Amino acid sequence: MLVSQLQDRYTPMYFLAALGAGGLSVSFFIYPLFMLPHPDTPMVTFDHLWPRLTAGDNPLQSALIGLDLLLIALFAMLHVWLLLWNLREFKLFRQTQVYQKMLVSNAEISLMAVPLTLAMTINVGFVLGAVFVPHLWSVVEWLFPVAIAAFLAVGVSALKILGRYFTRLFVNAQFDFSDNNSLAPMVSIFALAMVAVGLAAPGAMSHHHEINAIAMVLSIFFASAAVLLLVVKIVLGFDAILRHGIQPQASSSLWIMIPILTLLGITWIRWSMGLSHSFGNTAHPTSMMLFTTIILSLQILFGMIGFAVMKRLNYFADYAGGSKSDAGAFALICPGVALFVFGMFFIQFGLIMPKIMTVGSWVYFVLLVPLVGVQGKTILVYLRLIHKLLIKSAPSKAVA
Repeated sequence: MLVSQLQDRYTPMYFLAALGAGGLSVSFFIYPLFMLPHPDTPMVTFDHLWPRLTAGDNPLQSALIGLDLLLIALFAMLHVWLLLWNLREFKLFRQTQVYQKMLVSNAEISLMAVPLTLAMTINVGFVLGAVFVPHLWSVVEWLFPVAIAAFLAVGVSALKILGRYFTRLFVNAQFDFSDNNSLAPMVSIFALAMVAVGLAAPGAMSHHHEINAIAMVLSIFFASAAVLLLVVKIVLGFDAILRHGIQPQASSSLWIMIPILTLLGITWIRWSMGLSHSFGNTAHPTSMMLFTTIILSLQILFGMIGFAVMKRLNYFADYAGGSKSDAGAFALICPGVALFVFGMFFIQFGLIMPKIMTVGSWVYFVLLVPLVGVQGKTILVYLRLIHKLLIKSAPSKAVA
């Protein structure tokens, strides 16, 4: 059973638990997306998976596809379960004095975890439909406007939170620079980038120019907002960190640039695909190799810096596996998922598309090993955090 009735002990950062489960579900979709052929659609679908799953000529492949689909479904169900739990606990939290105090502090920006997670829910729903609903692609053009409307609604709610936050800061000058010594406020950029990448999908895949244009324009708007805030937040955040040192419990926020880079990187790739197949603006494959390599390099650099700092502060021992509890520890899951996902994009668009290597070659599987290792480690840490922070302990029996 999950803990309940947290009230003033609750924080919106608990939404990151649901976000992590959704991200892990989507990450297992990446395997068939890039490893199985689907020449008639831009995404792998049920109609591609089912014949291979039921074919008896390759039992290993069928077993791996079955396991992959099972993991997609399990993490998707966990995502929905934790989302519903968060919505219920958040409703109770809003009735407390702690919530009212949060609204006039730096912590107000943590409310952006709500639209961030809701945007992930839309992505999870799209993945579930693709792999479990037969012939879905025959009606997908009807679904694209629905997806655009859903992401736009989430994006508007995120902008409302940001508008209220910045209006208060500009009017009342209530920003506490001494309490800004982390990159945790960048959850706002994370949310805007999640909306941007979701809107970019119809822009890349629809066969109607009007849908392409509307989705891409909206995606560019939210991506531009994310980049603008990224410049502001990263300057202010690093300035406060260098002046005051980083908060130990918030040191995992140094890794938040990894998922932000993944989302903005995939957004750019989707824009390129949309401009190519809808408007004839083709680019040389080597340009993708250059772009994906830059993004992956930046992710690795932020990963190395964050790891060194967290190791020095004993964060992994204290918050990931020790006695100290902090909902912000769920922020460890997003970078692991994001590094795996963009690593797969790097292999597909940076190496396979320019014909540097092929799917199934020995080099391909060698590069796959560290990515699978990151994904596996992320799952282990995630399950440990779920047990530590969300599972209600059974009452101990009295000793006679």
